[in-house]
Amino acid sequence: MDFLFNTNVQFFIAAYLVGGIPFGLLLAKKFAGVDIKASGSGSIGATNVLRVVKETNPVLAKKLGGATLALDAIKGVLVLLVAYFLGLSEATLWGIAVLAVIGHCFSPYLNFEGGKGIATGMGVMMFMLPYETIIALVVWAIGAKTIKISSISSLTGLAALIISSFYIHPEIAHAPILFIGFILFYKHIPNIIRLIQGQEKRVV
Repeated sequence: MDFLFNTNVQFFIAAYLVGGIPFGLLLAKKFAGVDIKASGSGSIGATNVLRVVKETNPVLAKKLGGATLALDAIKGVLVLLVAYFLGLSEATLWGIAVLAVIGHCFSPYLNFEGGKGIATGMGVMMFMLPYETIIALVVWAIGAKTIKISSISSLTGLAALIISSFYIHPEIAHAPILFIGFILFYKHIPNIIRLIQGQEKRVV
């Protein structure tokens, strides 16, 4: 158990545990009295919070959706910030980023189920690759405004981030970026199936 006293390992565990906090589920239960795991898509993310709570309280839905988005994005960044100011290596920071996303998508508090990971991924990528993330957010915003299908705008934003990273930072190891991208894509497979079947709902 000596490895638990290793600073890197402690931050990896912290990233996973903090990343796994299901803010959407907690906020929806506390302030709207609904279980988003049992409603809508069953996801714990901001889109499902917005969709489910909107059925009874549209004004509250926007507030809870926004709060969920912000908290899911921030939770991975908090661990990264502490690690950065303690002078941990870039490789360790990327490990923290990956584990924060894994924590959200496969939460230890929800029997290893979780959300789609877009907000948490956006947060850690904004810290690690700010220029690429800004590009991704612009692509996502355009998709969200025009197509209004959350999964399409999220996946196109993800693709924009990955592609731009090869142009803006060709010198870095892209394995963590591709791994995070794979996790987010994997979590969106049900959405992709619904898209193919023409059953994916718009966010209105």
